[in-house]
Amino acid sequence: MSARLAKLIVGSACIVQDVLGPGLAISAYRECLYYELKKSNFKVTKNVAVPIVYKEIKIEESHIIDLVLEDKMIIDIRVVESLSDFHSDQILNYMKLGGYPYGILINFHSTDIMIKRLENTSLLDL
Repeated sequence: MSARLAKLIVGSACIVQDVLGPGLAISAYRECLYYELKKSNFKVTKNVAVPIVYKEIKIEESHIIDLVLEDKMIIDIRVVESLSDFHSDQILNYMKLGGYPYGILINFHSTDIMIKRLENTSLLDL
């Protein structure tokens, strides 16, 4: 993962957490983090649909990714008491379905945000 992008995301998440505090709705953190990342002049998109293809059918918008940075890194925002393997598995599935090599899981539940970085090893040579 680009150290520059990771540093940008962590710094921006800390700013959002400092201003908003813990425990608000995911949508509030998504909008504020989107705003902070857009100021950096990187390409950021929000609410990105990831379809699922099952046999001969395509299920559009079955999953929505909070933010995508530079078309290669997804940012999944949570407000939960603690992150579990389920949260990591879910973001890894989003990464595989969407073809994203990197992901960051951010939990804004408490005053100390929790950030977990993930990699889709099958795509790292891109």
